[in-house]
Amino acid sequence: MQLIKRDEYLCWLTRWRDKQIIKVVSGVRRCGKSTLFTLFKKELLAAGVEQKQIISINFEAIEYEELKDYRILYKYILERLQPEKMNYIFLDEVQHCAEYQKVVDSLFIKENCDVYLTGSNAYFMSGELATILSGRYVELKMLPLSFKEFVGGLNEEYAKLSKEEQFNLYLEFGSFPFITRYNSFNEDAHNYLQDVYNTIILNDIVKRLSIADVTALDNVAKFLVYSIGNKISVNKIANTLKSAGKGIDAKTVDKYLMGLTDALMLYHAPRYNIKGRELLTTLGKYYVVDIGMRNLLVRNQASDIGHVLENIVYLELKRRGYEVYVGDIDNGEVDFVAIKAGEVEYYQVSATTLEESTLKRELAPFKAINDNYPKYLLTLDSVFANYDYAGVRKLNTLEWLLEKKEVVKS
Repeated sequence: MQLIKRDEYLCWLTRWRDKQIIKVVSGVRRCGKSTLFTLFKKELLAAGVEQKQIISINFEAIEYEELKDYRILYKYILERLQPEKMNYIFLDEVQHCAEYQKVVDSLFIKENCDVYLTGSNAYFMSGELATILSGRYVELKMLPLSFKEFVGGLNEEYAKLSKEEQFNLYLEFGSFPFITRYNSFNEDAHNYLQDVYNTIILNDIVKRLSIADVTALDNVAKFLVYSIGNKISVNKIANTLKSAGKGIDAKTVDKYLMGLTDALMLYHAPRYNIKGRELLTTLGKYYVVDIGMRNLLVRNQASDIGHVLENIVYLELKRRGYEVYVGDIDNGEVDFVAIKAGEVEYYQVSATTLEESTLKRELAPFKAINDNYPKYLLTLDSVFANYDYAGVRKLNTLEWLLEKKEVVKS
């Protein structure tokens, strides 16, 4: 089975190749980090690098279990270094090696070591490691498949479907590469997603935070996944669960929330005051890393296509390198303020704006913004798509996800 190429991520690795800086790839479990390394190693070999110049260790493979001792790991690598040649060192899921930062720091100062790391959580690049390696690493924040990558990975049967039918598959079964790679659009996909979820909960949260009440953690996770796109506070979560007979205090909720975001299962979008150009500290929103996982956890709930679309747009903006916030403006709200390299873009997301009242509501927040940064209205409408409303560009979300952004003026 052919691996799904992640061209933008591969280009990132290629761009940083042979530079004396540590390359870090972070992302939720099963998002494709190990596969990315496999593809990159094939490119190295095709470019003339010898196999013996590549040292590759996956700390989740039992054959490397003894290397979880950093002293043994360092000795193992030293014995395999090729003198007078560049050595490419891949340490996959490196957070399983205690004090691995000491090994990485020692390799960094060697002129013939090009070091690549992956980890399945946000905290593995925090604390002591960030202090030791400050200024010595660059980080690629990896996500599961974009819709464009998903479509590109479909087999001949599914490639014949309309983009709307393909998008429905993307919504139902999600974006983890394994599902697309094997075209497992059936109950196998749900079983796979359940396994991914269990692994995240048990290995990346319960073990790290020493959580005894796994059921309470599961309740918090399901509440947040169900509530994507809604303003959330710790007290709101605690009070809602308490009223449903699932009592939990705010301090514990805060701990679980940290675990879920550190495990990169959930992403937090803070509120941003557009006029004041400042972040607000309360009532941000949360989005889940994969819509298929949301369907798994809240299967019996009615589909909320508006918030689901928001979630997908949020992740796509993150993929494209933006910092993404929820915009506050004159008691109104812009779904997303996206900022990259000092440039700003504004986004509203709606399933449809064919009704005049809905269109008016979605355009209203834009009118309160007094700058000239680009403004986009993303919907699923095919009628009046690629349209301009006095500077607000209405685009079809699927075309935007596939990076077809041409606009016709009204």
